[in-house]
Amino acid sequence: MATGVSTRCLLTLSKRGFSSKADKNVAFLGLGNMGGYMAANLVKKGFNVRGYDPSKDALTAAAKNGISGANSIAAAVDGVDVVVSILPSNKVVLDAYLGKDGVVKHATKGALLIDSSTVDPNVPKQIFPVATENGVNFIDAPVSGGVMGAQNATLAFMAGGRKDDFTRSLPMLQAMGAKHFHCGEVGSGQVAKLTNNMLMGITGMATAECMNMGIKMGLDPQVLLDVLNNSSARSWSTEVYCPVPGLVPTAPSSRNYDGGFKNELMVKDLELASGMALGIRSPIPLGAVATQLYRIVQSRGYGQKDFSFVFQLLKEEAEKK
Repeated sequence: MATGVSTRCLLTLSKRGFSSKADKNVAFLGLGNMGGYMAANLVKKGFNVRGYDPSKDALTAAAKNGISGANSIAAAVDGVDVVVSILPSNKVVLDAYLGKDGVVKHATKGALLIDSSTVDPNVPKQIFPVATENGVNFIDAPVSGGVMGAQNATLAFMAGGRKDDFTRSLPMLQAMGAKHFHCGEVGSGQVAKLTNNMLMGITGMATAECMNMGIKMGLDPQVLLDVLNNSSARSWSTEVYCPVPGLVPTAPSSRNYDGGFKNELMVKDLELASGMALGIRSPIPLGAVATQLYRIVQSRGYGQKDFSFVFQLLKEEAEKK
């Protein structure tokens, strides 16, 4: 595990409707819950998008949003100016970029590669030198904002890489998100993302725990939430992502915990963050507890539900007493 990266993240706000004349042709790899919306938003902003996903259903859905399909990564990236990807794991990202059918081998010289997956910081550090040797440019640019952020083009991007490459990426990032941070060298975007997601997991767990306690003590759930949102405990987890069903209509908890950030992905990100912390000997007692709690949710068969489903786990435990 690499040592920590000392950087200063710089925020760039979105300029709507801005697109580059030079970079108009984009390949998009990974058309799932997040990627499908992100690719569609690129089309809306005037980019020509060719997509690839191993799922035929994902390709069919993408075609309805103006995204032409490709039958391989090599075919998707052939001749494009920019490649954007959002993929599920370290191995999938490494195979997609460095494999025989991969991006680096088949991308046009001078192309810009933007990986928005959430992976170990060492993954982009492995890809970057190989990409450079092959005459293509690479940044890691993981995202925060979930499926709703992808759908509404309000994502926050945390990018690591050369400043010139980040500047070049902005027309694409601005088409897909509202905030864009340059966090430093390659890999630093992943450091920022994993730090964010560990804190998100911890605060989500704490919100679920305390709301369950207050409700069990007889407080009206809406009154309790109003108190929290107007007091020192207010957070994203109480305002936007309340884990109690029916209180925030747009939260996944009010949609049967579907269509949000899957619990299994939270486990993956917490495990990545834990590995990063171990490599630099940074204590994470709360992060460790959160990781174990979300693992329990997953072990009980709820990995596909939004991570805020942890509230239901705590509620069930309370009802047993």
